[in-house]
Order: sequence, then C-alpha cells, then structure tokens
Amino acid sequence: MIVCETTRLVIRHFELRDAAYVLAQLNEASFIQFIADKQVRSIIDAEKYLKDGPMASYDKFGFGLNIVLLKHSGAPIGMCGLLKRTELEYPDLGYALLPKYWGKGYATEASKAILNNAINIHKKNVVLGVTLANNQTSNCLLTRLGFTQNGIIELYGSENNLYEYRPSS
Repeated sequence: MIVCETTRLVIRHFELRDAAYVLAQLNEASFIQFIADKQVRSIIDAEKYLKDGPMASYDKFGFGLNIVLLKHSGAPIGMCGLLKRTELEYPDLGYALLPKYWGKGYATEASKAILNNAINIHKKNVVLGVTLANNQTSNCLLTRLGFTQNGIIELYGSENNLYEYRPSS
C-alpha cells in the first residue's frame, strides 16, 4: 500500500519481498551505531523483523515504518514512518537511509511527507523525535523539520534527545 508520494519518492508499506533491503539497511554500520543492532543477519531474520515490526504496527495502529523508494527507478533507499513505542506517550518519527543516499535531501523529503500523513490521515497532534545526542545529522534534521527539543530521555540503555512536533493551527 502506498502511504504517500513526493516529487522524487514513493513511500509504501513494507512487504516480505523487501527483506533483502531490510537485511542490508539493518546491518549498515551507521544504523547499528545511531539506531540499534537489531540482530538481523539473514533473510529469514529480516522477514521476521518485518512481520513482528512494521507489519504488526500497520495492523495495530494503522501506521509504522515504511520503505522509501526512488520514484524514477523503484530502487529502495531507506525507511521512514511513525513508530508507537510503549515507552513514549505519542508516536515518533523514524527514518534511516542507506549511506549512498545521504546528503541529497531524501530524508527531509520523506520525513515531511510522513509528518503530513500523520497530521492529515492519522490525526496526530503531536509527533515525537528521538535521537542520540551525538547524531548531529538527525538532530539538525529534526530541528529543520520544526521539531523542538523537549529534554532528554533514556531509551534502550542510551540517553537520547527528545523532540516534539506540533503542527501549527
């Protein structure tokens, strides 16, 4: 299911056929450093991750992480979507791109589309952002998107900057 499209991107729900991309993304050094080591080491692990993570979230909440594809080629370049963590009151924006697609504005483009979807389709008045303090790129991206830092939160054994986005009325 297509969640949204931008000028350059198609953002759609993950499907099991995306397992090879997931395996590559979750084993990128930057993903492990700045997000987590999800212990996904095989296509079978990636399929389980998809079923237990994004696909379960679609069923439970109507949203979740999505695959981000280049519109002109259909190539998978990243993931972006809303996550609902039990530790947080509101959903948070999650995103990761394969490193060769960094610095081209894709994360900003995908994140703006997902925020628009969160507000207009899912009727969310608050979206959070969580990132490690030393992840300068993500801290800058959240600020550029209009998030304001709202303290620090311990999550999964690390201190993270906590951001909040509230759409202007």
